[in-house]
Amino acid sequence: MTLAQDIKQFQDENLKRVPQEVLEQVFQSIKELDESDHPKGLNVGDIAPDFTLKNAVGENVHLYEELNKGPVILSFYRGEWCPYCNLEVRAYQQKINEITELGAQLFAISPEEPDYSLTLKEKHDLSFQVLSDIGNKVSEDYKLTFQFPDYIKEVYRDFFQNDLGKRNNDESWTFPIPATYIIDSNKKVVAGFANADYTKRMEPSEAIKALKQLN
Repeated sequence: MTLAQDIKQFQDENLKRVPQEVLEQVFQSIKELDESDHPKGLNVGDIAPDFTLKNAVGENVHLYEELNKGPVILSFYRGEWCPYCNLEVRAYQQKINEITELGAQLFAISPEEPDYSLTLKEKHDLSFQVLSDIGNKVSEDYKLTFQFPDYIKEVYRDFFQNDLGKRNNDESWTFPIPATYIIDSNKKVVAGFANADYTKRMEPSEAIKALKQLN
């Protein structure tokens, strides 16, 4: 199955359990963000900003140092709490051998603390790096940050029982728009995908296609 098919199956099985008024608020927030003047992310041809972030066990990862070894896929996700993000990282894990055979690495980035990154890594038995962008400094450099509206904060607190401000130790409720970038060894973005609708993600097959074009 493709990632899009996995997402559709998840929605078919789970959205019917969510009250209609909650779904309407969630879909309204997506529509508002999509129609707003929100950051749209990097463009193909841009130079990817460098960064140093801690991985799930607290070690520093330097992007430009890793690019010396070969191309990198960067996947910005909202957090371990997001079911769509879980589906995405699982889909990429299923393709990780193809990615590494092409000489590339994959880094998944979220604003969560390393403990939550470790939870995600262990839950899906991930063999790629999961990095913590505390305060969304890197996602801001990549032009991806947005802020949850107040009414969606209440939906997450009251219905989903998930206070993301406390979880991230950041009461701004700022998150990255889910995005994926393929960066070559010259630090240039050669393919990318970013969408205000968090249910839409780049297929791993598309990322692999971009990597093959580099060889």
